[in-house]
Amino acid sequence: MPNATWLADVLRGAGLKVEERPAWKTRGTGELGTVRGVLCHHTAGGLKGNAPSLSLVENGRPDLRGPLSQLVLGRDGTFYVVAAGRANHAGAGAWQGVTAGNSSLIGIEAENRGDGSEPWPEIQLDAYARGCAAILKHIGAPVTMCAGHKEYATPRGRKIDPSFDMQAFRSRVSAAMAGTTPPAAPVATVDPVLAMLKRGDRGDDVRKLQDELGISADGVFGPATEAAVIAFQKANGLGADGIVGPKTWKALL
Repeated sequence: MPNATWLADVLRGAGLKVEERPAWKTRGTGELGTVRGVLCHHTAGGLKGNAPSLSLVENGRPDLRGPLSQLVLGRDGTFYVVAAGRANHAGAGAWQGVTAGNSSLIGIEAENRGDGSEPWPEIQLDAYARGCAAILKHIGAPVTMCAGHKEYATPRGRKIDPSFDMQAFRSRVSAAMAGTTPPAAPVATVDPVLAMLKRGDRGDDVRKLQDELGISADGVFGPATEAAVIAFQKANGLGADGIVGPKTWKALL
């Protein structure tokens, strides 16, 4: 199977929220071979924001060329489609006869610290399981072809991701493949132009935000606007990170 240009359509077809990154269909370190399964990771990235590791996964590190996976899974259950080609996510390892993980497994980097300091949100775990199920069904692979990096990597103990129990997770994936889980919650519809604002941003979207918050609308997302956003998020039971994403917009509008 050539490059996985089908990824976005398959995930959307499963009722999941998908954001296609620019030029993802032509991004990769080379061409994929036959896709035989999915390899699950966590990012160990920052605590703030929906997908703070997205740029790193797309562009790589000084010691490792990007992309570092085909997919990034945000904390709100959004799949960011990063690449259709081969990605540097697997390294040395073996799972169910697969030893060339970069060429044979779709990598999913899920945003989570992975050190026990951050619970896994149910909305994210649900999307993770449904996304893996959709990919496995598309390629005609059994649930055993959903592996954790910690299960694949050699020598054993070299990797700890993802931080949740993979046997229990595969049970969720199996249920999603069989269609025995409840339907996915409807995806919130928010104007994509308003999808993300943070300190330092400027423009009409910031003015709209300030109007909704009832503060002076100068179009500059500065310290006062950030403080108002955090206060609003706390008052509405949202993650108080000062970043205005889909959940905050939904509560505002």
